[in-house]
Amino acid sequence: MLRSVQGFVDDRFAPVGALFEESLNDGAGASVCVNVDGRTVLDLWGGFADAARTRPWQQNTIVDVHSVTKTMTALTALLLADRGEIDLAAPVSRYWPEFAANGKEHVTVAQVLSHSSGLSGWAEPIALADLCDWEKMTGLLAAQAPFWSPGTAGGYHVLTHGFLVGEVIRRVTGRTVGTVFREEIAEPLGADFHIGLPVEEDGRVADLIPPATDVQLFPDPTPLQTNAATNPRFDVAVTRTRAWRGAEIPAGNGIGNARSMTDALSVLACGGGGLLSESGCRRALEIQVEGEDLILGIPLRFGLGFAVSGGLMPNPNTLYWGGLGGSLVLVDLDARTTFAYAPSRMADTLADVRGLGLAMAMWEAMALL
Repeated sequence: MLRSVQGFVDDRFAPVGALFEESLNDGAGASVCVNVDGRTVLDLWGGFADAARTRPWQQNTIVDVHSVTKTMTALTALLLADRGEIDLAAPVSRYWPEFAANGKEHVTVAQVLSHSSGLSGWAEPIALADLCDWEKMTGLLAAQAPFWSPGTAGGYHVLTHGFLVGEVIRRVTGRTVGTVFREEIAEPLGADFHIGLPVEEDGRVADLIPPATDVQLFPDPTPLQTNAATNPRFDVAVTRTRAWRGAEIPAGNGIGNARSMTDALSVLACGGGGLLSESGCRRALEIQVEGEDLILGIPLRFGLGFAVSGGLMPNPNTLYWGGLGGSLVLVDLDARTTFAYAPSRMADTLADVRGLGLAMAMWEAMALL
């Protein structure tokens, strides 16, 4: 048992635990979890759940993981596709007729999942509070024209991704994406992850600690990047409000911990876990678009709802995504391994390598590097 953290770690993964312990020297809180072949081999947490260091991070502490939420939304869509309820190659307008407006009649569900639909942001100015208004957010997206020709390039759908995928899910099932995720995935798997947090769970939520300095997202932004970064402009303080936590913003306000993320996503690493078929899991690896992302400005390969390893990671069939502030998930289908990291202190730079460093230590422990 490590001195300054709680939980457990198999001896084989002790170097990962030691690195995690070292990462908590600043007093902030975090959790990390590794699942191999359906078995949890490392589950650690430590530090504090608030900036004042009055609340220790507990086993059931949860935190906003920002864009890692997209992976849970994508998993929900993949589940429905595997059941034949959604055709990922079909136009979005088959399920959401209003979406066909302004030249979007041929935009597919797969393009929305892979950030290539041309709807990386809202054309109309919106306020941060508008993100809690589902009808307004989806209505604006249905009415507007794409920023670029759909399917020709990827451009990270920072917040629109969850509304677009989520509205398809709502039209197909008659239930919100948070409800479908809870009823069909989280509850069956015992995953303590929430898209729309019940008020009675507020006391378990760790406070996100903002960066010490302003993070420069794009040094010389293009108009698309400016739109993504400022419409709306994000304020970390909103994550402590009941309105934010209770809303369903399925690209950015999911709340959970590392254990809950591996509990959910390990079904993809392990052939479906009784929820999906193995072929349904591997569909996430199908590359839809690759090249320099128009928003993030870096080369990316997007499958169906996840980025896919392009040489950065030891195994090619690895799905991944991270969230603003440092949260990270990786699903290595070759090694049947799932990794998740969820911190409370947000990094001072977008190039946050805390989670990736832990993941590399995991792969090294598995003799894969």
